[in-house]
Amino acid sequence: MGNYLNPGNDAFRMMVNDDIYVDKSGLIAFTNSRIGKNKRFICVSRPRRFGKSMTAAMLSAYYDKSCDSSELFERLEIAGDPSFREHLNHYDVIFLNIQQFLRKAGSPENLVPHMESRVLTELKKTYPERIDQDESSLPDALTDLYRTDTGSHRGFLFIIDEWDCIFRVEKENTAAQKAYLDFLRDLFKDRIYVRLAYLTGILPVKKYGTHSALNIFDEFSMTAPGKLAKYTGFTEKEVRALCRSFGIKFSEAKKWYDGYRFKEVKHIYNPKSIVDALTENDFRSYWTSTETYEALQVYIDLDLDGLREAVAIMLGGECFEVDTGSFQNDMTTFKSRDDVLTLLVHLGYLAYDASRKSVFIPNQEVREEFVRSVKSGKHKCFIATLDTLHD
Repeated sequence: MGNYLNPGNDAFRMMVNDDIYVDKSGLIAFTNSRIGKNKRFICVSRPRRFGKSMTAAMLSAYYDKSCDSSELFERLEIAGDPSFREHLNHYDVIFLNIQQFLRKAGSPENLVPHMESRVLTELKKTYPERIDQDESSLPDALTDLYRTDTGSHRGFLFIIDEWDCIFRVEKENTAAQKAYLDFLRDLFKDRIYVRLAYLTGILPVKKYGTHSALNIFDEFSMTAPGKLAKYTGFTEKEVRALCRSFGIKFSEAKKWYDGYRFKEVKHIYNPKSIVDALTENDFRSYWTSTETYEALQVYIDLDLDGLREAVAIMLGGECFEVDTGSFQNDMTTFKSRDDVLTLLVHLGYLAYDASRKSVFIPNQEVREEFVRSVKSGKHKCFIATLDTLHD
């Protein structure tokens, strides 16, 4: 058991044993169906507070061959799937949290060398006879290990949490971003040792024009979650059950935290806020526990193509039509109001209705964040516009 290679199941065990746990293990049936196939590359993007790290820990605990997770999963939904035993604890898992690596690297430029060095160190300790101790390339080491293991090695599963951290923290550092994307491309593209790669973060895969570094990944996002819609947050059925269990009003939970809409699932709730409300027995905005309204204010103050007017309309309870196609999946390349509105969907500040191609403020919690941002923004005349809409 290591920090990056086969980190074990302790993290997921704590989650399952917590006072509030909602079983989302059905997702594993989907990832099992992709193992060892061309479509084995998956990128799932969700806002903060929507359970990304919990999902990553769950997948790691299930696949990690260094531990026995049978008792953790036997009472969960995945245990009823035919693929359950076939893949349970059968693989070498490489688990990377990019946020942690970026913090420890010392500089954005050192992210890739630092990450590669740390993972290689653990691989060499685990397989000292099969990896050249002077090897400095992680993809080359993995290739050699896979090919020299006389066919018995099942390959590697990659789980990368906060995959897009460098695009959010180092927004303007395109050189470091490109080096990171090149590393991921070299790690994954045409590599037979990859049995499955699961990336999770806030942003979908970055677009770099013709430099399409990660076009091998199937994307499941807040604008197009597809088959994974019900794993994006808590469903209405799950929230109803929690409210009954805690003896609190479902109608209040719905007003405050519902509002995310997908074609596949009509009602998705913010998981972290539901858990906080149940724990505190108080319905209010918990958004500021992980994000401040100033982050939203920055984008509203850009006021591209009448962005403030669009926000005012949505604060008045209306939807606003948007084209999500031009968004470059970063936090700096904004050419239009639609790009900013699309980013706000991925950040969770707006919900997206694909059938109407429009965005709206999903619930009372997020609405309060918009009001705080408007009142603290550069454009004081915006408040008068908002008051007019409410009259």
